[in-house]
Amino acid sequence: MIIASLVGTSLEWYDFFLYASAAALVFGKLFFPSFEPVTGTLLAFTTYAVGFVARPLGGIIFGHFGDRVGRKGVLVVTLLLMGGATFLIGVLPTYATIGAAAPILLVTLRFVQGLGLGGEWGGAVVMSLEHGDPQRRGLSASWPQVGVPAGNLLASGVLWVLSATLSESSFLSWGWRLPFLLSGVLVLVGLWIRVAVTESPAFAEVAAQGVKAKLPLLEVLREHPRGLLVAMAARIGTDVAFYTFSLYVLTYVTGTVGLPRTVALTGVLVASGLQLLLIPFFGGLSDRVGRRPVYAAGAIAAAVWSFAFFPLLDTGNTLVIVLTVVVALATHAAMYGPQAAFVAEMFSTRLRYSGASMGYQIAGIFGGALAPIIAIKLVAATGSAFAVSVYVTAALLLTLVALAFAPETSGAPSAPGVIRPGLSPTGR
Repeated sequence: MIIASLVGTSLEWYDFFLYASAAALVFGKLFFPSFEPVTGTLLAFTTYAVGFVARPLGGIIFGHFGDRVGRKGVLVVTLLLMGGATFLIGVLPTYATIGAAAPILLVTLRFVQGLGLGGEWGGAVVMSLEHGDPQRRGLSASWPQVGVPAGNLLASGVLWVLSATLSESSFLSWGWRLPFLLSGVLVLVGLWIRVAVTESPAFAEVAAQGVKAKLPLLEVLREHPRGLLVAMAARIGTDVAFYTFSLYVLTYVTGTVGLPRTVALTGVLVASGLQLLLIPFFGGLSDRVGRRPVYAAGAIAAAVWSFAFFPLLDTGNTLVIVLTVVVALATHAAMYGPQAAFVAEMFSTRLRYSGASMGYQIAGIFGGALAPIIAIKLVAATGSAFAVSVYVTAALLLTLVALAFAPETSGAPSAPGVIRPGLSPTGR
């Protein structure tokens, strides 16, 4: 189950991050060429943000079926949806070919991507948590989280190779399409692995007892309002920090510092490789010392590092830039490792797919969707990246407040809300 979740989420995040990287590097020139560079990049990031708007809707739709019908089938559908949309972006005509229809189609496919990813994360995390050792839920649930740096590593790596081997004109004319077309092949691999997975034993227990949720969305709002708010608020700061450190850095290093895109991509590449190890490490650590202490330590470290981040990038030294990104994403790993179990444990088994998806994906609108756009506007308005550091810190303070109001669930003998004989349908 861990392998299936890791491979599936890696492919889905590859698709999502590929779009994000392309938005930073090429989409402004190809789909919004009539605007000056900063505005074109801003518009490209706006289409990127559409995916975040679609993700909560995907979480609601697929969470409903995941809690009503089962986790496994839904995860197959989300993988097909995400991979199909990414492949079609690879064959999409640009503005020079079909005019205004090009950005409209780009936005539509980005929306479909968001729907797929909105349903993917919750299902993968819930399946890993419910299949895993009850005493190691933090580690088990962290493996789908590893799909984020794995997908980012794959997307950045493919773009780095193309950027390093192709001329600027070749990359803009056809080279950027190759990573999107590759998604079609990768999805087939993911499906081959995922269809062999068995259904969640916890869901099977709920189904056997005849207490499945009828309207998961409404029942989450009625039974778990505090858990939903805590999950959302805790995630916002994590999201803002991550997309500033891993995505906006591409725009800042190329546009403000004036270095080739391969410098920033190298930093993201190395840092993502390290996160492959750090995320499960911090997930496992949260099983021993608690979700909240590990999560909070990462948030504090990220807030402090945000003020060193841009001055170090401004040095223009390649080694310094790479190390700066590595440290930044290490602080993110400390938050992201325990985050999956932390969010999923806020909800009872019968509502866990919907609740975890909603809490995680709604926060993405206020976090990752807006972070690159706000960063670009802040630098344009103030002429300094200091304002971006303040913004990142403010978002992380919100995360710390949420953690202060959250229960500590790592020491519980079993995940909260797992239905046992004699307990109520809500698990209480």
